[in-house]
Amino acid sequence: MIWIPITVAAAALQVARNAAQRSIMGGAGPWGATLVRFLFGLPFATAFAAVGWLLTPGASAHPTSIFWLACFAGAGLQIAATAALLTAMHRSTFALGTAMQQSGLPFALVWGALFFGDHVGPITWAGGLIASAGLAALTWPRGEVVMRKGAALAGLGSGAVFALSANCFRQASLAFEPAHPAASAFVTVMVVQAIQTVGLTGYLAWRNPDSLRAVIAAWRQSLGAGFCGAAASGLWFTAMALSPVGPVRAVGVVEMPIAAIAGRRLFKERLTPLQLLAGAVTAVGVVMAAVG
Repeated sequence: MIWIPITVAAAALQVARNAAQRSIMGGAGPWGATLVRFLFGLPFATAFAAVGWLLTPGASAHPTSIFWLACFAGAGLQIAATAALLTAMHRSTFALGTAMQQSGLPFALVWGALFFGDHVGPITWAGGLIASAGLAALTWPRGEVVMRKGAALAGLGSGAVFALSANCFRQASLAFEPAHPAASAFVTVMVVQAIQTVGLTGYLAWRNPDSLRAVIAAWRQSLGAGFCGAAASGLWFTAMALSPVGPVRAVGVVEMPIAAIAGRRLFKERLTPLQLLAGAVTAVGVVMAAVG
């Protein structure tokens, strides 16, 4: 069950990364802010992978065709999902954008069962459904919460695509070095972020050089987002190498209360009592999914 505290740490680092990305989105746009986690995360991901590999005696690389296919597929899907998430945050609020992303929980269970042969018990499925219901109630706009056009579609879409990319990353980590999941996970992060950096940098240089310049100009915030993103991804990949993606995403819902606290402190956002109740229902589902 070591994957549970690893997942909690990953969720906390992911909130920090999202906050840093959101703070520069105004000038760089969603694609520029998406590039931040890859371009500025790659040096940290490379360092983490090198240290992890050197500290893992007996590790042996297996860069099979399955590994490369899963890396490229997951990299492309994650770029699209990240841009959708940042768009949802920009059109609603930080906490609600993060909560809508958690629709990745039921999608992770479904994709894992349908396409990747994951086997989870009925309690985990029930917990996933309960958590999903709580998240749906939590994301419903109330009071002064602003939900501009396209926010819900972008948020829910990001969850579905994040879940599919996460399953691809799990397969890549398992293929590269199944006997040493942590070292394999950090190497996978490095490879994936290199693919994403080259692809998205080239796209922005071609289609939106102003966005690329804005990313470079915000290098101080970008370094923080890069570090948190690389560390969070390494921990997510490690947890997913140790457990099917569905239960990992269930525990990862702890990101929601962390994001609510961050949104209140950083962006002066508040949740209503009904949303807090929905959060409690979600927590019950998370516990069921984790222990099931």
